[in-house]
Amino acid sequence: MRISLFLIGGAVAVFLAAGLSLFFGSTWITPDQVVQALVSPDMANQDQVAVVELRGPRTVACILVGAAFAVAGAIMQGVTRNPLADSGLLGINAGAAFALALCLALLPGMNFSGVVLCSFAGAAFAMAVVYGAVSFRRRNVDPVRLVLAGCAVGLFLTALAQAVAIFFSIGYSLTFWTAGGVAGVRASTLGMTAPFIVVALALSCVLSRRVAVLSLGDDAAQGLGVAVGKTRTLCLLVVMVLAGAAVALAGPVAFVGLMVPHVVRRFVGADYRAVIPASMVGGALFMLLADVIARTVMAPTEVPIGFIFAIVGVPFFIWCARREAAALD
Repeated sequence: MRISLFLIGGAVAVFLAAGLSLFFGSTWITPDQVVQALVSPDMANQDQVAVVELRGPRTVACILVGAAFAVAGAIMQGVTRNPLADSGLLGINAGAAFALALCLALLPGMNFSGVVLCSFAGAAFAMAVVYGAVSFRRRNVDPVRLVLAGCAVGLFLTALAQAVAIFFSIGYSLTFWTAGGVAGVRASTLGMTAPFIVVALALSCVLSRRVAVLSLGDDAAQGLGVAVGKTRTLCLLVVMVLAGAAVALAGPVAFVGLMVPHVVRRFVGADYRAVIPASMVGGALFMLLADVIARTVMAPTEVPIGFIFAIVGVPFFIWCARREAAALD
């Protein structure tokens, strides 16, 4: 009952936050114009065009990106049994960012489908390096080593991306993109990435039971009949798709995958059969609210959404680290 109430309440909150995203922005559009744009848009009216072509795709992108990052973080935390794990801390976002920096530098005319594929390739490369370095000649994956390896690989790939930006004079474009945000999302780009995210989110719900078993440990999972290696690989592939598509759409937005699963566990418990769908709802809500704040707090100038997440995420990460350290003492 508690889980059902959370999911229903979260879905209602996402719907209301989506309404805020449509009605409020860096420029004021009257409510009647917004409603008219949603019901029967007049494409000769600039305000209605802005709602249909800018705010609409941006709102949908916030829902998908927030859900993707949050679910990716929840799966990583369950598979690695590390409460501090997410796609950003494990270098996956940095890998996608590095691949996109190469695209901007070497193939500036590449279409968006190519950008998405490059993002996937970068995410897969970073994930393979981190996970391979930690699991090489080891039966079990040490969660602490995994985070340390992820941070090291992430910093290295970020430095390479910055070097590429300096050498090819694309610093402004790369900085604008790495700050994170969905300001540049259009219907065409959304149509390219949305199917990947939706399919990966559906697979994550299907895999939620196996993630719950893996969170008990490899020995317990094997005793319950789960093929640990295959299941972990499949889960990481889903994380790669979620992170790669979300980064291609909104940039390497940090802390969503770390914070949202922690918050939803306080409402639905530690069972990943509930944590994963709850993280989907919570991530969408968090991203929507952060984007509305980024658009309106200094209107008409927009604040990078990465700045909003950093204000909340850094203290939250420190609190989580101190909590885990206290639990180990």
